[in-house]
Amino acid sequence: MTESPLEALPIRPELRGQQPYGAPQLNVEAMLNVNETTYDVPEEVVEAIAEQVRAAAQSLNRYPDREFTALRHKLAGFLTSESAVALSAEQIWAANGSNEVMQHILQAFAGPGRSVMSFPPTYSMYPLYARGVNSEYIAGTRSPDFTQTPEDVAAQIREHRPKVVILCSPNNPTGTALQLEVVEAAYRAAAESETIVVVDEAYGEFRQPGTESALSMLAGRPRLIVTRTMSKAFAMAGGRLGYLAASPAVTDALRLVRLPYHLSAITQAAAGAALDHAQNLMANVERIKTQRDRLVVELRGMGLDPHPSDANFVFFGGLDDATAAWQHLLDDGILVRDVGIAHHLRVTAGTEAETTGFLTSLATYLNR
Repeated sequence: MTESPLEALPIRPELRGQQPYGAPQLNVEAMLNVNETTYDVPEEVVEAIAEQVRAAAQSLNRYPDREFTALRHKLAGFLTSESAVALSAEQIWAANGSNEVMQHILQAFAGPGRSVMSFPPTYSMYPLYARGVNSEYIAGTRSPDFTQTPEDVAAQIREHRPKVVILCSPNNPTGTALQLEVVEAAYRAAAESETIVVVDEAYGEFRQPGTESALSMLAGRPRLIVTRTMSKAFAMAGGRLGYLAASPAVTDALRLVRLPYHLSAITQAAAGAALDHAQNLMANVERIKTQRDRLVVELRGMGLDPHPSDANFVFFGGLDDATAAWQHLLDDGILVRDVGIAHHLRVTAGTEAETTGFLTSLATYLNR
């Protein structure tokens, strides 16, 4: 049997036979599969970004600010106003999407001979992050309803003693947020093995009222990291800007592994302009939350089993054949996510029209 061109290359052994991360990108009317903000970027934000990018373009012959100083101050200001937790620019790190932020964390704190732990079903990139830095990946477990308890999480950390633990809150794909008691128990258990605890809050701005952010726990916890992204709430999936808040010592550690000038002047300008219009963009977050809550109510009314969601999507079960339901929706021009969990699908909360189209199509499928 002839080797493929890829197999003929001297790639690392652990990469052989692996598949890259990917999600379908199809040209359909309603793309509700990758949790983007489906509302268009407001025109005034587009104009502000264009103005700032044009200004940055005038000095593209020079390297960008390596410390992205202005952007770090704006990110700290946003998090402080959003969470009522006072944060300084020295506590902020940013990179090209939260994927690169996670990569920096694992490059600094994981690596060969160390392990990374998360709790499936969760974001499918976590094992790939670990593989990318040649770390062992440990898949923890959840309760049958996909929730996590303080006692169980702490016991698993003590058993495996990983160097990095990733807690996803709200969790992707289930949408459930963690109580801070879970994070506290994880941090106490992790302290016994000098483990870094990362709380991935990519969907943090969509939390239900009363759901607290782990940002409130940063003080006095030097091994706690909270990650965020501008891809979701800020409608900047194409802008690729992720960031984190942690102790200044953590950001110093990440400087040891980042590539020189890793954030381009264009990225810094676009992100800064969007942050200047955060209030405008957060108005769309409220519209999305309305449609998310509508999805939960109407899916339950169809006899399905939607999980409570603190994110911009809804994970729901009760389907006899999830693949057939997925195909029916696609035939109607609606792309949702089959996450590989039997009888379940995940749908992004889109515009009111997109949500109506999804619900109408799914009801038609169920009533056939």
